[in-house]
Amino acid sequence: MYDQGKVVTGLAIFVIILTFPVWYNLGATQHVPKPELPKDVKKCVETSAFMRTSHMVLLNQWRDEVVRDENRKLVEVDGIQYTKSLQLGCMKCHPDRKKFCDECHTYTAVDPFCWDCHFQPKETK
Repeated sequence: MYDQGKVVTGLAIFVIILTFPVWYNLGATQHVPKPELPKDVKKCVETSAFMRTSHMVLLNQWRDEVVRDENRKLVEVDGIQYTKSLQLGCMKCHPDRKKFCDECHTYTAVDPFCWDCHFQPKETK
């Protein structure tokens, strides 16, 4: 076989370059997001699994109902009434944006547009 040494060397370099991302991050731990949950409130408008995966759908639905349809009717779940509002509803239980919203959104590299219109609450320490 002609140039066997060059072919083997080329293949070795190709495999090293192809697998570089895997072995470069080998052993490195990734930050797992742990959003700060409210201590005194155990229920939300939906289950934790739903809120974890589909909260944006609910927020968009509430936004459309309030802004476009002027429907500010309270949402009642298990006898508890919730306001269709990010700041007057969600932020009552999750007041610290950095410790709740940004924790997962930063991890997933998602830039929500909620704060384009809403004011960020003042964070307390």
